[in-house]
Amino acid sequence: MAVELPNLPYAMDELAPHISPDTLEYHYGKHHRAYVTNLNKLIADSVWDDKSLDDIIYDTSDQAVFNNAAQAWNHSFYWNCLSPTGGGTPKGKLASALDKEFGSVNSFKEQFTKKAATLFGSGWAWLVKDKKGNLRITQESNAGTPLTKDLTPLLTCDVWEHAYYLDYKNARPKYLDAFWELVNWSYAEEQLVR
Repeated sequence: MAVELPNLPYAMDELAPHISPDTLEYHYGKHHRAYVTNLNKLIADSVWDDKSLDDIIYDTSDQAVFNNAAQAWNHSFYWNCLSPTGGGTPKGKLASALDKEFGSVNSFKEQFTKKAATLFGSGWAWLVKDKKGNLRITQESNAGTPLTKDLTPLLTCDVWEHAYYLDYKNARPKYLDAFWELVNWSYAEEQLVR
């Protein structure tokens, strides 16, 4: 059973002007597709060829398999964290949880942005929930994912250069400003309450 590249939850031009169609074509159409293609080659006729993406991430000790599986999973999650109608402020249970944990939504955004901006090299910034229900902001380098740390991902921002270089060159902070214009708070709340 091959791992499939999921469809984007919006058209290639719907995140503009914050993320251009060129960036999506390159990021989703080339990078994400390559992780899925490479993973399928690596798991063909192996113990992983009939497992889910989550199971592969949890079960493998093969670094190449893990890297491609985790990057495929992280990217699929990331696309859902963005929305053409996103931005603004969260509501409901997510807003209450962010206020409780970080003091305010604005304080959360500042702390998350700092984590994303200061991650050395490439990787991901995550809002996660631990087993006690507490929210945390984490950094994961390269293909790191909270799944391997028994954390529930709620929201992520991809800070690999391929996520923003075409639109923002090396200005990661400008890309992070654009991220907040697109953030899909509803998706993050769905992860919180499931």
